[in-house]
Amino acid sequence: MSEPLLEVTGVDKSFPGVRALHDMRLDLRSGEVLALVGENGAGKSTLMKLLSGIHSADAGEFRLRGEPLSVSGPRQALELGISIIHQEFNLVPHLTVAQNIFIGREPRRWKLLLDERRLNAEAGELLDRLRLPLDPKAVVGTLTVANQQMTEIAKALAHDPVVLIMDEPTAALNDAEVETLHGLIRRFVGHGTGAIYISHRMEEIRRIADRVTVIRDGEYMDTLRVSSASTDRIISLMVGRAIDTTAQPSNVRADRAVVLEARGLSTATLLTDVGFDLRHGEILGFAGLMGAGRTEVARALVGADPLTSGSVVLHGEPVRIANPSAAARHGIGYLSEDRKRFGLLLEQDVKANITLACLRDQFATAGFVNDGAARAKAQEYLATLRIKTPSLDQITKHLSGGNQQKVVIAKWLAKDCDILIFDEPTRGIDVGAKEEIYQLLNELAARGKSIIMISSELPEILRMSHRVVVMSEGRVTRILGGSQATQENIMHYATLRPDKNAEDAAELGITDVHTGHSRKAGQP
Repeated sequence: MSEPLLEVTGVDKSFPGVRALHDMRLDLRSGEVLALVGENGAGKSTLMKLLSGIHSADAGEFRLRGEPLSVSGPRQALELGISIIHQEFNLVPHLTVAQNIFIGREPRRWKLLLDERRLNAEAGELLDRLRLPLDPKAVVGTLTVANQQMTEIAKALAHDPVVLIMDEPTAALNDAEVETLHGLIRRFVGHGTGAIYISHRMEEIRRIADRVTVIRDGEYMDTLRVSSASTDRIISLMVGRAIDTTAQPSNVRADRAVVLEARGLSTATLLTDVGFDLRHGEILGFAGLMGAGRTEVARALVGADPLTSGSVVLHGEPVRIANPSAAARHGIGYLSEDRKRFGLLLEQDVKANITLACLRDQFATAGFVNDGAARAKAQEYLATLRIKTPSLDQITKHLSGGNQQKVVIAKWLAKDCDILIFDEPTRGIDVGAKEEIYQLLNELAARGKSIIMISSELPEILRMSHRVVVMSEGRVTRILGGSQATQENIMHYATLRPDKNAEDAAELGITDVHTGHSRKAGQP
């Protein structure tokens, strides 16, 4: 057994009205990847912020390489060899990749002028060594979320840390990018170094971690060897209850009314001739690799991205949706994959966020807001979705990621939209909260709501979707239903070049790409 690299014992931390950690303990060994798991709000991020000097502990002890560890701030943590990649990016959008990687440590000429050439060269050498496909001169604000995540990782490793802490590092990455990250982690850990890996994805933990420490409600539960711990055991320790992970939605009959039809949607940037229909009470999944155009379809439907051609038909009537506000008036709610940027007012309280979309319609009269009625509505969804918050007056940015996601969902449920578009609805959410979201989506469909669900997790798509729209390079390559919706078929069509789609059309016996059904001879 390797020697302890980092030790945490008896740590307590409280905030006003909330006990975040109690008698917490953890040990990271040299050459090890230690997974840290727990539900949202369990205290994982709080513990990491203590280690990185963002917060100070109320009680307890930290030791690094056997010596007492006291961290007064993030800069000192980096100097001591502790580097953390937070769940929320800490990048400057208008600066380049190289400038972000070496921010505050830029090479200079004559100790005054920035040496841009040397900066780019050193960043390029680092990125080559880490095998990250990034351009040092690219402006971070123009990068995809996945490449911003890679920039954050490069920035952390540029400090040559002893302990690398990663908080949900793969939330924005596709499978190929996850493998790149895991390869980087394996090359990093060795004699004298170790990594703490926070993730809700059990399959990732099994692929990368040696041991897993489970915490619940701010307290230590157990530490298990990943090779001998069952997923059910880990989940049970996390949530304190058994969870059924095999439930499937009931079938939606093909003769159900079509509530939304997309015809030939095209945009200037990516989409080409995208068509599909959505039925009453259906969960329609959208699958594809990063950059396939799934999010762009959602943005086109709600008017966030202008169409160059194509049309949207609602309940049999063509409609023109110029912007997301118009989409909401037509009964379409959009839950963006970037909930912090597009879904929430982070500096406002929970009540304001839940009632934001329906405030004018339901609670305002002659310029006056019925605050009591608004609070009652917000409290209703607080209870329905089991949102963990001290009160409706809590500032939303202080909630955990999972509870922030629930607030976004509550906002559109309060608006009572008939069509809901969920883009990565469980990104950054723990397994217990995921089950609650899955149950909620199924309940909404059973009540007649029609749902478009975009997800990068194939097990989630297969579990929740009645049909699956598969996309590649901005086009729909196939719509799969029933037994044809398998992981193998989805990946086949997700990697299929659109110009090869016609040649492949007969393989699954599907002749109607826009419904996923086979038409009998003589049918139109």
